[in-house]
Amino acid sequence: MIGKSQPRIDGVSKVRGTAMYTDDIRLPGMLVGKLLRSPHAHARVLHVDTSAAEALPGVKAVITGRDLPIAYGMLPVSQDEHALAVDVVRHVGEPVAAVAAMDERIASRALDLINVDYELLPAILDPSEALVRNDVKIQDRAVEANVERRVRLVFGDVEDGFRRAVHVRKDRFTKKGAGHASLEPHAAIASFTQDGLTLWTATQVPHYVHRTLARVLQMPMERIRVIKPTLGGGFGGKGEPMPLELVASALAVRCGRPVKITYDREEVFFTNRGRHAYTMELETGVTAEGLITAVRFSCLLDGGAYGSFGVVTLYYSGQLLTLPYHVPALEFQGARVFTNKPACGAQRGHGGVAPRFAFEVQLDRIASDLGLDPVEIRLRNQVRSGDVTINELKVTSCGFGECVEAAAEAVGWSRRRGRLPRGRGVGLAGGAYVSGAALPIYFNDMPHSNVVITADRDGGVTVLSGAADIGQGSDTMLALVAAEVLSLPMEAVRVVAADTGITPVDLGSYSSRVTFMAGNACRQAAEELRDKLFAGAAEKLGLAVEDLELRAGVIQKISAAEPAMSFGEAVAAAEGAGVPLTGVGGYRPPDLAGRYKGGGVGPSPAYSFGAHAAEVEVDELTGEVRVIRLAAAHDLGRALNPVAAEGQVEGAAVMGFGETLLEIHEVDGHGRLKASDFLEYKFPTSLDAPEVESLLVESNDPQGPFGAKEVGEGSLHPAIPAIINAVYDAAGVWIHDLPLQPHTVRAAISRGGS
Repeated sequence: MIGKSQPRIDGVSKVRGTAMYTDDIRLPGMLVGKLLRSPHAHARVLHVDTSAAEALPGVKAVITGRDLPIAYGMLPVSQDEHALAVDVVRHVGEPVAAVAAMDERIASRALDLINVDYELLPAILDPSEALVRNDVKIQDRAVEANVERRVRLVFGDVEDGFRRAVHVRKDRFTKKGAGHASLEPHAAIASFTQDGLTLWTATQVPHYVHRTLARVLQMPMERIRVIKPTLGGGFGGKGEPMPLELVASALAVRCGRPVKITYDREEVFFTNRGRHAYTMELETGVTAEGLITAVRFSCLLDGGAYGSFGVVTLYYSGQLLTLPYHVPALEFQGARVFTNKPACGAQRGHGGVAPRFAFEVQLDRIASDLGLDPVEIRLRNQVRSGDVTINELKVTSCGFGECVEAAAEAVGWSRRRGRLPRGRGVGLAGGAYVSGAALPIYFNDMPHSNVVITADRDGGVTVLSGAADIGQGSDTMLALVAAEVLSLPMEAVRVVAADTGITPVDLGSYSSRVTFMAGNACRQAAEELRDKLFAGAAEKLGLAVEDLELRAGVIQKISAAEPAMSFGEAVAAAEGAGVPLTGVGGYRPPDLAGRYKGGGVGPSPAYSFGAHAAEVEVDELTGEVRVIRLAAAHDLGRALNPVAAEGQVEGAAVMGFGETLLEIHEVDGHGRLKASDFLEYKFPTSLDAPEVESLLVESNDPQGPFGAKEVGEGSLHPAIPAIINAVYDAAGVWIHDLPLQPHTVRAAISRGGS
């Protein structure tokens, strides 16, 4: 099975339209929940009068922040949110009250009848202002002014590295925020009965939603069940507990009836949790041969009103900068600030995308300064398998050099770069990302991922996993791993996932952890089940366990011509011998944390590597950039399911393309969203996306399941700088500010460069 393209086990239901998403679910007596949102960017909530709404016929419950006073947050260091604002609203669109009613019309009318008295407060919308302004506090826990966290890390002798450098380059880069643009909006349905609370929700992290519900509702965890139905895209935007999950649950408890809340598109943009806006300064020293001697990097992140994943994003910005190159000395300084905007969080490849754009563009500029080929400067500086970076990241497997060469070859680099007609060019960039975080989000002794597999007498097995399939195909991956170990066809494997009532704990889908961690847990569970089958079959057949093998769904003596026992017969034999036919597996990463403060963010059991080459056309009169094609090479360890891996590479590359040319998530001078629907928020459709060629490079990681590592996020990082570098080849201008809009390109061309 492994290494052969397999159809997704949920593919038919999605194509036929029979897959059940959260908003498709209908429960008897279900009410509609809606949230009242603040029109102000920053204000004190003086009083909320709900009496008129409560008196409206058809309204079953109204709640405010006073009903949910316990704060929560994704990270232990940022427990700063409330499901409904208690005393202060910190951005336009923050929820203040909620209603449950018989239908949507009544619920909307009830919201209109709620009267909120606000005292307006000064709003801070500029992250540079947030750095220094002390008279306005967005969050009391800010360490200074409105700074959530400052980081300074120094590795190696940075000053000596710059002294030894023959050439030093310093540049400034910016990138605006972006949104996830998942087609499925956030949705949640809560039902409260004598058996407890059940929540169906479009989430990437059922485990963390479960914990947060117990905390905020003050309800024992054993009385709560969280189920993730089919999910229509996440990209990080559904990677933490959300207000609608808590509010729907509280309303259901209050009413004793099921309550559904589905966000409209504007509400999704209010929720945000998208890409931080970055301002970056990067200084790099190199030898005459282009070997890096030292790097100094600083960044300012606009975090919005709440913490979310922001501290991790901030640390990743510097910690992952050393990959995929050998950097002997690094100084990293960064700050994440609070502003009166929707909170930023974890968007695909978070913490690495903007810094990688800056580093890869500057590396091309250094190559140009020195008269070196951009491919050659990358190959000279590449890390290799077995290396340990200056900040203690351990490289277990690395196919970066092969990725660079494959991407370059795909666009005819050696014969076409610098030789195409004016207005047409090619560019290349590299990248790397984690295969899961080595440490959990909160300290615990559990495995990060657990899988249980049970066998049936009909010759099939059931895989129980808490991992969340968010469209990336992790359920299919689990079926594939189990089928491989147990020598079964894919259709004999049933996957039950992401239901805290019946599946074991898994920490969720974030940081590209699922294939590596859940895949390892699944393999371990399948191997334990196989061993129990062999034990039962050996006793029945009068053979030694070591003489048996599984092949094509039958157990037989090694090298025997005839099958001895079918899989189902072996199950029956083992059960008859009193052997429970269950395999249990769990994965916990080794101790990888660096020996310094902040050393727990960045280490991973494995790193993916990649390189993209872009071919573009630039209209020098209008500044319009057209990306013709992207050749995306990705080192994923081993392709368990090549067609699925290629899809992940293509999706990530197109997402990077969108953030390069189109996507902006920002507010106006009053804190109101500039784009709040898919008419205004521009992202690539199938008519816009360039041709993407997926090039899978296999380095066979020694710790990954069958050698696999991540493929879902790392393929986004090189796409952006590859396009920017291609624009230089086409038009002779460097662009340091994203997104790359026609007027900025035209202005750069008019200036004759940048």
